[in-house]
Amino acid sequence: MFTGLVEGLGKVAKIEKGTESAVFTFGSVPFADQLQIGDSVSVNGTCLTVINHDADTFSVDVMTQTLKLTSLQTLQTGDGVNLERAALVSSRLGGHIVQGHIDGTGSIALLQPGEKWLQMDIQFPAELMKYVVPQGSICIDGVSLTVGSVSDNLNQITVWLIPETLAKTNLSAKKLGDLVNIEVDVLAKYVERLTKRDN
Repeated sequence: MFTGLVEGLGKVAKIEKGTESAVFTFGSVPFADQLQIGDSVSVNGTCLTVINHDADTFSVDVMTQTLKLTSLQTLQTGDGVNLERAALVSSRLGGHIVQGHIDGTGSIALLQPGEKWLQMDIQFPAELMKYVVPQGSICIDGVSLTVGSVSDNLNQITVWLIPETLAKTNLSAKKLGDLVNIEVDVLAKYVERLTKRDN
């Protein structure tokens, strides 16, 4: 489990593509020396397993299916990524419950700077809109955010990025049309499941 509070930024150091998977190596990782093989790390919101590491880098296997379903497919050497280690039982839940299981990808539809913040509108998959409510939680590229508004007719949501978020995550580098990973609040999916069973 994760919290959606990014621990640090890393960079894609190397991508080795095979026929059914790829090995990604990430560098400039602030906690690489604290990792162990088998640890779970959220990379842009995707839960991945450490297969190797040293003092500055770690590597993960990524299956082809994961690449197809997430924005990891667009990563190139040098790109920045949001990183978070799995939460401890003693961790404060400053964000919200994040599993690292991507529900789909969206694209950046609008970037509107404010005085100190940035408005970001995200084009959503239609099937995920039912799980999103204003002032609810959403995880975008591994970042726990509050939904500002929902436009059901456009299949879009709006989030506002504060200076702290812009400084500590890769969302500040996003451009129009960029793909982002989406994980909706798992509690909404549990409610839907329970409601269907009761009916």
